[in-house]
This record gives sequence, structure tokens and C-alpha cells, in this order.
Amino acid sequence: MPAGREVAAAGKYRGLVGNPLQTLSLADLRRRTSEKWRRYPPDVLPLWVAEMDVPLAEPVARALTEAVALGDTGYPLDGTDYASALAGFARERWGWAPTVEHTRLVPDVMLGIVETVRLVTGYGDAVVISPPVYPPFYDFLRGADRRVVEAPLNAEYRLDPDALDRAFAEAVAGGRQAAYLLCSPHNPTGTVHTADELAMVIELSDRYGVRVVVDEIHAPLIYPGVTFRPYLSMPGSERGLTLLSASKAWNLAGVKAALAVAGPAAVDDLARMPKVAGDGASHLGALAHTAALRYGGPWLDELLAGLDQNRRLLGDLLAEHLPQVRYRPPEGTYLTWLDCRDLVLPDGDSGAPADPAQVFLERGRVALVSGPLFGTGGTGHARFNLATSPELVTEAVRRMAAALR
Repeated sequence: MPAGREVAAAGKYRGLVGNPLQTLSLADLRRRTSEKWRRYPPDVLPLWVAEMDVPLAEPVARALTEAVALGDTGYPLDGTDYASALAGFARERWGWAPTVEHTRLVPDVMLGIVETVRLVTGYGDAVVISPPVYPPFYDFLRGADRRVVEAPLNAEYRLDPDALDRAFAEAVAGGRQAAYLLCSPHNPTGTVHTADELAMVIELSDRYGVRVVVDEIHAPLIYPGVTFRPYLSMPGSERGLTLLSASKAWNLAGVKAALAVAGPAAVDDLARMPKVAGDGASHLGALAHTAALRYGGPWLDELLAGLDQNRRLLGDLLAEHLPQVRYRPPEGTYLTWLDCRDLVLPDGDSGAPADPAQVFLERGRVALVSGPLFGTGGTGHARFNLATSPELVTEAVRRMAAALR
């Protein structure tokens, strides 16, 4: 964004905007053509994919409309605007700022993960993940010819040091290189890792020589009373590589751009990333993400207040209508992990207990994400997206309860 435009925007977008989750009607949302609203028939409430039912933050909308009006839709410049905006946001929110010169533009977080994993491991090497976890971790890592080794979360949805110790030992057996792909905050559980947990990851990774790659795409989405610590802000994290983006917090999946950030001892690794690895980033995406990080703080604060209300509302609704569902309010993200193993469900086609997400879809017309897709620990669970209006959260739980009658 040109300097003159930045000054105007800085003054224009400091006011509060109201709860973005209560702006759009169901009729408005059904006009959308994104996957969330078009995969299922119109009678289904889609609370599945990580997309929010919000309008664009005004600074983002302005950046995009001004670019379109100018015909500014060419190739992205691999400059410093996006990285500088991220550094300012991170300094203000987390007391840490990535070094601008230690970043690289990548198309999105998942493709950036693949490229960074390729930098620190070789063909057939292992990458450790902690399920239940974001399903594309499995698909993209295997597609990159890496071997997946699981270190499941514990019963409280937290990192398990014993599981990590065993997985790291297996991953490096025979002198192989290995990496640990950490989801922080964790998707689907909404867990925000503590300083002690991150220090444990650093100690174990150093002991075994495992390189750590961190997905921090949900990092701006942290609830009151919870502290998010960027992995690269931790002592001993110098060999780490992190992927960050404004995508999840400002609903920008359709305008792709992300940043890979290297710790001080990983700068040479990041320098080996092929330039073509960033060619899939969108110029409009870089403009939108920069505007979000630089001017979208007030909008984000209103969003977080609305999400906080929704996570409490969901707890109250489940206690009233589906008390058998075990629910831990997420510490971060707008995703929540429902433990449905105590529900009495009809048998599936194979005679095994049915997938709760499938029951809620077929009988209740509510689309959630099926737990088994998230790997070990996912059976009997479903992921619920809180980023919608309180009215739709309420209607979804009403339908889910009715599906079991």
C-alpha cells in the first residue's frame, strides 16, 4: 500500500466495528459461492471447514477494491511490506517480532510447510505430528514423500512428552533426518501450548536432532486469559521454522499469501528455498494480508469478543440439550472438538458405531468435520466451527439434539 494511503487508512480504521459474526444474515451467507456454502444442499447448516461467516474487515476490503480499481492485479512483489506488517502485529500482540530479513513469501501456510520440511529432511525421512490434528498434515506430507510418525496428544488434548520422546526416537532411527510439525494453536482442539510445553519440545528436538516446523496460522485467535507464545520467541528455538498468515483470523483463504519465518540458526536453510516456491502467492493476497495485520486490529478484537461469547454459548447449549457430549472450550482458534463417544448412536453400515458427524449431517442437517479424519484419537469426535452467528450456533445444537431423538 502506498505511503499516502497508509496514513489515511491508519486514521480511518481505528474505531470499533461491532461483532462481525452478527452482521450477515443466513440469506446473505447462502449467496456465497465458496466451498463452505456450496458443498452441501441448502437445507444444511455448514459448520465444518475453517471459514468464518463474517464480512471483510474494512481495511482489507478497501485494499482489495482500490487494487482492483487500479487494475493492480499483477505478480506479487517479494518485498517487505507483508513481513513488516507481521512484525508490527506480533510485537504489539505477543511482545515478539520476526526479523523481516528472515522471512520468505509463500503461497499459503500448508504449501509453505511442505517447502520448509523439504529444506530440513530428505526423501523418505520422517515427520512427526501430534494427532488428532489438521487432516492435510497427513496428505501433504505423504505427497511430499515423507513418512508420518504420530505422537498423539494426551487425554487433556495437550502435548505428551513420552509420546514425543518415542516418536522422535523412531523418526531418527538409523541416523535419518527428521522434523516435527507442530500445530500452534492446535487444530482441532483449540489448545494453546504453554511456555513449559514449548520448552519441552525444544529440549527433546535438540536431544534427538529433530528440526521443528510450526504452523501458527491460528495465532491471532487467542481468548482472554490465555497467553500465546510464538515458537521462535522461546529460548533455544533458533533452529526452528514457522509459517504465519492473516488467513484464518481475517477470513482470507481465497486470497492466498503467507510467510515462512526462520529462527537465527535456520536462516541459511530458508535461503535455500527455491524462488519458485513463492510464485503461487497472490498479489491481492499479499495486499489483503498486509492491510489486515496493519489496520485490522480493532476488527479482530470485536471478532474475538464474539467468538468468546459463542464458545460460552456452545457450552451452555450442550449442557442443556446434549449433556453426554464432552466439551472443553477452546483456548484459541474458532474451532472446537466435541467428544461424542458417550452418545448412543445407531450402528453404521459395517455394524460399528456410527460416525457422529455423519449422524448429525444425515438426521440433523448440520455439517461438522468427522473426527477420524484427524488421525489417532479422532474416533467418536467431531469438529465444530464457532465462527458464525449465535443464532446459527443455537440452531445447530437444536438440530443435533433432534437428530438423536
